[in-house]
Order: sequence, then C-alpha cells, then structure tokens
Amino acid sequence: MNTQELRVFRITALIRDFVMFIGVTAALIFSVSLIVSASTDGPAELPRVYVSSSMASTPALGSRTIVPAGANLQQAINNAHCGDTLLLQAGSTFTGNYSLPAKPCDDQHWIVIRTSAPDSSLPPEGKRISPCYAGVASLAGRPGFPCATPTKAMARLVAGNAGPITIVGGANHYRLGPGLEITRPLTSSIYVALVSPSGAALQIVVDRDWIHGVTMYDTMRGVMLSGITYAAVVDSYINDFHCAAQIAVCEDSQAIAGGTGSLPQGIWKIHNNFLEAAAETILFGGVKTNSVTPADIEITNNHMFKPLTWMPGQPGFVGRPNSDTTKCRKTPGYCPFVVKNLFELKNAQRVLLDGNILEHCWSGFTQNGAAILVNGSNPADRTLSYISVMDLTVRYNHTSHTASVFFLANPPPSYLPIGRISIHDNIFDDVSSTYQNGDTAAAVAGGYTYCSDILCGNGNISVNHNTELITRPAKWFAVVGAVKGPIPNWKYTNNIVSINAGIAVINAGSTGCTDNKIGNAAKLAACFSPYAMTHNALIGGSGTWPAGNYLPASAVAVQFVNYNNANGGDYRLRTTSPYHNASTDGKDLGADINAVNSHTNGVR
Repeated sequence: MNTQELRVFRITALIRDFVMFIGVTAALIFSVSLIVSASTDGPAELPRVYVSSSMASTPALGSRTIVPAGANLQQAINNAHCGDTLLLQAGSTFTGNYSLPAKPCDDQHWIVIRTSAPDSSLPPEGKRISPCYAGVASLAGRPGFPCATPTKAMARLVAGNAGPITIVGGANHYRLGPGLEITRPLTSSIYVALVSPSGAALQIVVDRDWIHGVTMYDTMRGVMLSGITYAAVVDSYINDFHCAAQIAVCEDSQAIAGGTGSLPQGIWKIHNNFLEAAAETILFGGVKTNSVTPADIEITNNHMFKPLTWMPGQPGFVGRPNSDTTKCRKTPGYCPFVVKNLFELKNAQRVLLDGNILEHCWSGFTQNGAAILVNGSNPADRTLSYISVMDLTVRYNHTSHTASVFFLANPPPSYLPIGRISIHDNIFDDVSSTYQNGDTAAAVAGGYTYCSDILCGNGNISVNHNTELITRPAKWFAVVGAVKGPIPNWKYTNNIVSINAGIAVINAGSTGCTDNKIGNAAKLAACFSPYAMTHNALIGGSGTWPAGNYLPASAVAVQFVNYNNANGGDYRLRTTSPYHNASTDGKDLGADINAVNSHTNGVR
C-alpha cells in the first residue's frame, strides 16, 4: 500500500469508526468530500486532508420549502428529507432552541437551511457576508464594511434559553446558510454557544452567516466544533463574544472553539471570516479533562479582531454594567471583558494558519497579550491523546497592534509535547506599550517555556524569515525554566527583529538555562541544544551574539522602503539595504512582504 492509499484508508477508517460510534444505519453512504494531500513546511507536517465546502460539494436537489414568519421551524426541520432546502423567510425572526436531528443523509443529499432571499441579493459564494445584509450599516469600533444600501435579506434566529442551534448526536450533512443571522436575546443571561453539537456529528458547513452576541452581556462562543468531524465555517461574520472580568460566571470567550471532549473531531476549515472574541478569537483545547486531539485544520484568510472599545481607557469604552463598587474600580459602573490572545492552541495537530490578519490584543488578564499562544496543556492522563500541539505552520500572516508576539510552552502539570512548529514569512508590527496596559514585561518577540522529557525528544521549532517590529520596552525573548533539558532543534534564522541588549531567562532551569550566564551566546547555548541562530538583523542589538548575525543600530539602518514607526509601513527592503539578498537562501532578510500581501489581499 503506497502513502496516498494509506491516507485514504485512514480517512475511510475514521468515517467508519464515526458511523459505528453514532449508530447511524449501515445503509448510510459517506463518499466524503475531502481533498487528500501530503506535504511538509519545514519541520511541520501540513494537514493531510482538506475540506471541500463549496455549494457544488454539498448538493441539495430535493424539494425547496419556504418557512414563513410565525411557522413552526422545528417541525419544518424535523420534516425535511435529505436533499431538501428550507428557505426561512427573509426579514423574519424565529425565536427558540432549534435542534438538527440525525437523518440518513449522504454526500449527494444535504439539508440546507438558509434565507429565502435570492442568491442575487446576497454576496456570491466565496465572498464574506456582513451585517449590512441584516439591515445594519456599521458596527461601532469595528472596521467598516461595504454597505451602500442596508437590506434585510437575512432570516433571524434568536435563542430561547439556549442555542439557538443544537446539532444532535448523529446529525450529518447540514449546511447552515447562506443568509442566517444567529444571535441571542438582549438579556443579562450568559449564553454558552450559539451553534454547538450535543453529540458526535459529521459534515456541517456554516456559510455566509452573521453570528453574534450582544454589546454588553456575556456570550461565551459563537461556533463550537468539538464533537464534529468534517466541518467548515466560511465567509461569515462572527462578533461580540466576551465574558466580563470579576462579575461574570464565564471567563474565556471565543468566536470559534474546539478540541475538547472525548468524541471524534477534526478535519476543519475556517476560511474568509471576520472573527471577534475577547479572550481568544480561536481556541482549540482548554478543558481540565483529557480530550481527543483534532487534526487536519486549515485557518486561512480570516480577519481576527478585538475592538479597541473593549480596552479600558479608550474612547467609547464598552464593558458589562456593574453595580458592585468593590469590583472593577478602574472602570466605575462597568467591568471590562477578559482579553488574552488572538489565536491559541492547547490541543491540535497538523494546523495551518495562513494568510490571516490579526489585530489588537492587550495585557491585563493573567496573560501578556500575545498574538499567538501555543500552550500545550491537554491533561496528562493520556487515555485519549499522547500529544498536545504538534505540526503547526504559521505563515504569511500580518499581526498588528499587540502587546507581544508569540509564546510556545508545554507547562505543568501535563508537560505534553509541543513540537514540529514552523513560523515563517509573517509580519508582526506595532508591538508597543500602547497595548501593555501597565504590564512592562509584555513586549516579547518570542517566549519558549519548559522542556519535558517528551518535548525534548521532539522540539523542531523553526522561526525563519519573519519581520518583528517592537517598540520599547521589549524583550527579544524569554526562556522560562527549561526544566528537563535544553529545548532541542531550535532554529532562528533570516529574521528582522527589534530587540533590546540581551535575552531574558526567567526562573532557574535544572539544565543551567539561567540568567547568570555571561553573554547572549552563552545563554542560548544553555537553553537550546542543538540550535542555529544566524543571519538575523537584530535591530538595536549589542553585546555577544552567535556569529553570523547582524546588529543594525536602528530601523533606519535596515533601509525599509517605509518604516513608518513600525506601524503599517512598507517593510520591503531597498536594493541598497545591506540585508538585501543577505539570507541563507539568497533572499532578503525578514518576511517575504510581497507574499504576505498577496496571501492577505482582501482579508481586511
């Protein structure tokens, strides 16, 4: 059996196991719409399987039934046959908790639930929808979206005491959208998730929908993927997910979450969405019980965003109303929403983060405002998974307006391994004190923490061809307690990065990875082995560094086309730059700016 046949066999086995798990009849046929691939990007293996989520890949050629305002939507869903389309009357509101039941559908017979508005009144397939199609011309604090004439082309689903959409165990082959507004009532109740499964589900697509919480009250997440195998969230607008500090029962909030629980899950596509949540825009993992590790996940061309109106002290600040004068004293009458990171992984494998724009993250809520956090903490009983985060590729993204860049860690008590990580051709700019919220330790170009016996056997972290522009105060990176040995197979090459005089080693590692070493080169040798650090332009650097690196005194010496004070500049190098064609592969140092611009074109 060759490699390609083996992967197809594994996919077939996955679907077979899923069908046996949910008890769907043997007559059910899954000719799954998957694209099988096999390749690597540096040390990381890319997703082996990709989701094909187009309308052509989810045919529904049966009857088309209009569901008018005031009709019993649940009864219409229950009565729908595989291959049918339910057309919810545009401009109407359906309030309740709606369940998507298990039916014997297959890849040629999907059930579509969408607006009755014609396709001509919606964005075409492959274009992102916006609240404009629900009659909303703009949202305060968010980027503008094209909306010459607001129209109520969407059908509105409002949660009752939960939901509004629950995907029942065994449910399969449902397409939600285009043209649904999925939300919750304007009350002080906390809603856990607006779209979520109650058991193992298969083949779910969310397409061109507006999924949102409410301005001041807490909604934990938009779409929960845990328990779903083969899922896509595409061309949608997902916003207003947050939990208030000190006074809310919830703490973390996400636009999209997954990677928790013991049900089968994975093979996910998150493409071309506007995504907004306070704690983590996207989070996979994060529960205190051992979980199945989802694999084969592509996250492409999304705009991940936090409105600055959530940041205390900013004009137009928005928080949750608070009458307890002993709490949230810095924001009288309101408690701010808990903000942590823009993208976080705690439990996932073969993840591709490509061509996204990530904006706004600040310190102040137990974390340092990192744009990207890998925190390998899937609990360590290891009955379901022996890994936490492996095979992560981060490429061609543009991250701006944050307190820090990224952290990679496998903290106690689990110490489950992270490794085979490739971070290349990314722009990180406007990393500044504006977003530190009083946390002077926040600005870090990269944090690498811990090293368990398992991690030390994997490692393989490559940070190559990135442009990381940080204003003072800053730490180039921090190594926190490499307790079981130096982090192995670490490469930091061909980057342009703003640094301070030296690296910071926090806490004493048992391997000698401590701050008492003299000189940066000695600290690196104690904390990483084997390692390579060469052909980097370390702006503002001084002292002893490994041979082969460059120490430009300032950004002016780098000769960017337009530095623009490290905020929205043109970071291509002039042909007169000493770092033009100076990398180990003959290219310019730093990110391939043209490639980043190409991959992120049209995302914002």
